[in-house]
Amino acid sequence: IALRYAYRAAELAPGNPEAQLAPAITLGKMLPLANGSAEKLASSRGIKSSADKTIALDSKNDTAWHVLGRWHRGVAEIKGVKRMFGGLAFGKLPKSTYENAAACLERAIALNPKRPMHYIELGCLYQAMGKKAEAKTYLERGLAMAETDKDDPTTKARGRQILRSL
Repeated sequence: IALRYAYRAAELAPGNPEAQLAPAITLGKMLPLANGSAEKLASSRGIKSSADKTIALDSKNDTAWHVLGRWHRGVAEIKGVKRMFGGLAFGKLPKSTYENAAACLERAIALNPKRPMHYIELGCLYQAMGKKAEAKTYLERGLAMAETDKDDPTTKARGRQILRSL
């Protein structure tokens, strides 16, 4: 139901960046519940398209840059045999790197340095890249910040878990 409303908002307000971002956010929340690779790939394409539309309308939308950073990370994590078989089954898979993800998250921080989710996500990314010092710096900074969004408690719990693993 939420996804239908998100797509409807995007359709009714093609010039509104927040309306264009709604499908990406909804698809991202639903991604862990996706049934199979085909549904995950379709969701991934929808997330990327929605984030790109939002940034085209408002290049200063920090949430869109955050979403795009998470998208790049997810795509960068598809490696080797999984990428090959996915490409055979579903057509050419997009490519990305952790560096693309980091650039997007750094842009999100530059645009809105008061949102803990940007720092924590970048810290988690640096941990995945094996950059422990950078990961610790960004995680600690994000965890020390005041909560500003409804998802911050969950984001901070994830950040604390990653920080403990360093």
